[in-house]
Amino acid sequence: MKTKWFLIIIPILLILVLLQSYFWVPTYEMQSKGNPERLAKFISASIADAKILNPILNADSASSQITGQVFDSLLDHDEELNLRGRLATHWNITEIAYLTVNSAMQFPDGVFITGLELKKRIEQLINQGILPQVKKIEILAPKQQIKLVHLADDSPIKVKINIPERLAIHLETVNQNFFNLLEPIIGKNYENKANIEQWVESEQVLSLEQLAKLIPIFEHNPIISFYLRQGVLFHDGHEFDADDVKFTYESIMEVKNLSPRSSDFEPIKSIDIIDNYTVQVTYKRLFSPAINAWGIGILPEHLLNTATLKQEMKERQLSESAQDNFGMRDSRFNRHPIGTGAFRFVEWKGDEFIHLSRNENYWDGAPYYKEYYYRIIPDSVTQEVEFLTGAVDNYSPEPHQVVRYKKDDNYQSFSSLSFAYSYIGYNHRRPLFADKRVRQALSLAINIDQIIKYILYGEGKRITGPYPQNTQWYNSEIKPVPYNPAKAKQILNELGWKKNKHGWLEKDGKEFEFNLITNNGNLQRKAIMTIAQNSWHKLGIKCNTQVFEWAVFLTDFVNTGQFDAVVLGWSMGIDPDLFQIWHSSQSGHQQLNFIAYNNPLVDDLIVKIREEYDIERQQQLTHQLHHILADDYPYTFLYSPLSNIVLDKKIVVFNQNGSYSPITPTKTGNLFFHFNRWKKLEFTPDF
Repeated sequence: MKTKWFLIIIPILLILVLLQSYFWVPTYEMQSKGNPERLAKFISASIADAKILNPILNADSASSQITGQVFDSLLDHDEELNLRGRLATHWNITEIAYLTVNSAMQFPDGVFITGLELKKRIEQLINQGILPQVKKIEILAPKQQIKLVHLADDSPIKVKINIPERLAIHLETVNQNFFNLLEPIIGKNYENKANIEQWVESEQVLSLEQLAKLIPIFEHNPIISFYLRQGVLFHDGHEFDADDVKFTYESIMEVKNLSPRSSDFEPIKSIDIIDNYTVQVTYKRLFSPAINAWGIGILPEHLLNTATLKQEMKERQLSESAQDNFGMRDSRFNRHPIGTGAFRFVEWKGDEFIHLSRNENYWDGAPYYKEYYYRIIPDSVTQEVEFLTGAVDNYSPEPHQVVRYKKDDNYQSFSSLSFAYSYIGYNHRRPLFADKRVRQALSLAINIDQIIKYILYGEGKRITGPYPQNTQWYNSEIKPVPYNPAKAKQILNELGWKKNKHGWLEKDGKEFEFNLITNNGNLQRKAIMTIAQNSWHKLGIKCNTQVFEWAVFLTDFVNTGQFDAVVLGWSMGIDPDLFQIWHSSQSGHQQLNFIAYNNPLVDDLIVKIREEYDIERQQQLTHQLHHILADDYPYTFLYSPLSNIVLDKKIVVFNQNGSYSPITPTKTGNLFFHFNRWKKLEFTPDF
């Protein structure tokens, strides 16, 4: 009888408990009503912790996401990809073109060239309307200079330069073809006929290239004048001004700081502070990416100058040797940043979260969110659970989850072709990868279409080169590398790689063996690594794989170039400049050409693209660059993923008139462009 009652009572009690739980445990919408402070917090999640919270030093997406909230730049791009002012309200771009007067030459009519006569004849062209952009012309008197010239062995020698008369021609805008317009006056070969050696006194013979750098016959000096926003305060209350702009540039160029962005600022000749709110940046040559480079966050000079760093070293009681090597990378500022951005830094708890709070005095209006949390959740399953319970506000679904979320009316789902791409990079320092035919064989052995189909569930597109597929710089005429393991085997056999008794390829007594690495937390990269390993094993290549935590992965392997091959990805911008990633000069410690790719043709094209201001010509050059890189196989270019992000439907954009609307991405797919106007409602709107 007791057993009977027990069997009856227990299920009834269980039902009552479940009913009580149903009515007692609130839904997510009820949770937010009961906790209004949650509505004022935006909580993001990432698989990787940030590395260094300094905009001129970081090169990883996690750090950039935080510094983008803490620091402001002089300018950025609006929804239509047009430049807009931020810390600079406006700017103008002009040029001074310098023309060296070669008095040993004659004009086409036989008259010997002088500065005065040259100026007179140029003014005649101006009066004829042939040179409408000229504002004024100055005659610069001859002068002497002593310069250091580095020879091939990098040993410097002093050189005396007798600079002849020059004309400084002030232009209203940059004109890369300006000197061509002077051909009716000076002839077609004016630059090539100049005997520069007559103006240089040196103990050793200098090359023509070195001489041309010492005394350029034609010299373009583009100038950007920035007019700064007044009344902007750093988070510590100190006012932003021109000193901070100049200091940011100097910090980037300080060798000790190892900034990966130095190549963007190396073309600068000088920065002059006109007044507290006007900065004039003069470039020593044509440099078309110049304006976009100033999209970098501006540092507070008063917190990072030499005196402040010395004080920090004193407070930390560093040894003399530590002080000698101390640079901005070692400063505690990098873990406690202070900028002018919409959010202030509060706390960084390593491998757990970064906490920011609203800048109530933000010059562009305080954000609606009071708090911003960046949580580190390495596991994607945990990320999704946290998102579904409301503990995280956005989620990047795995490819197999995309369709499900798109059909769920409870969420806002966004999908666009990203400006990123994934690749397998081969370390060109390793003799094993020196021959491009080896890299070609490795690429031919991988079925990339199957990766997109089964790993990405179709959420990606194949790429063939280094530019985003949705830009004009991408060369769509280049066909993807076919899946052809038989051809790969043939190439390796022709190179002398034959299978040994153990089934591994061997040449000169050495097996074809290398390590392939990637970072933890990215399921796609781990899957790619496994597929590549299996594909190469079938050819007889012994590929070992390793996965590392993000910080270790970057610090110990990628940044130092201590790896064989790597599965990684780039997040690209809209500028066609690829100097940092592909130019041979950028393969040092902490630089972004970490595979040490070196191709003189590529170097030359990259420089030409940087000097080209004509968009159509730039496009032609980028297509050539794309073709060379595709043919050289420095990477196995894989795919550009579709960017998929899911948000709670209660998050909306508040408009100036008090209404609200659903979130929409910009042309680049940037979902967070209007983030400072985002707000979470207590209810789900009916969009």
